[in-house]
Amino acid sequence: MPVPPGMPVAPVIVFYLHGFASSARSTKAAYFADRLREHGIPLLCPDFNEPDFATLTLTRMIEQLGAELARFEGRPATLVGSSLGGTLALLAAARFGAAVDRLVLLAPAVMFAKPGHHLLPPERVEEWEHRGALPFFHHACAGERLLNFSFYADSLKHDAFQAAVSQPTLIFQGLRDASVDHRTVEAFAAVRPNVTLSLLEDDHQLIASLPQIWEGVADFLGLTA
Repeated sequence: MPVPPGMPVAPVIVFYLHGFASSARSTKAAYFADRLREHGIPLLCPDFNEPDFATLTLTRMIEQLGAELARFEGRPATLVGSSLGGTLALLAAARFGAAVDRLVLLAPAVMFAKPGHHLLPPERVEEWEHRGALPFFHHACAGERLLNFSFYADSLKHDAFQAAVSQPTLIFQGLRDASVDHRTVEAFAAVRPNVTLSLLEDDHQLIASLPQIWEGVADFLGLTA
């Protein structure tokens, strides 16, 4: 059945962008992969821990995603970004333009690339710079991994909150999120007519809300009848 005029068209290319110290094998990635598979759509999940977590930077993530998008030779993709992956999705949408069709953001860290972002308090940032690297708990590895200070220094070169993004964007944000303040996400969405924000009674992981989120995503991607 053809899609009625004005309705979104089901995408062929969907990327899942995992969050900080997570991986392509996260719970949310697996959930979306299962749901999309039912519609014959594979979910592409780049691993931003490669080649190693210690040298991770937002710039490296953007370049890695850009290389992935370029493989599709102009066919636009939908980006589903979680937390830092949401930051990446916004920066990539602004940088790569027509290669990105639409965005789904889950608890996006819109203020991440700002001085004093929530990873560490200022005194710990000073220690980080002095030592060159600090250990962070990596959920995918179930243990601590060192991360170079270059991650923080590089993040200050990017501004996701001010990113010029015109693509249709759907955001899901928990009201009990201890990592991303829902008020900053509300402020981000309030001045952008292309953004639809859904506030949920949930925490940063949004695991309990996944069925509700999927209903919104399926509609947004044109997968519902």
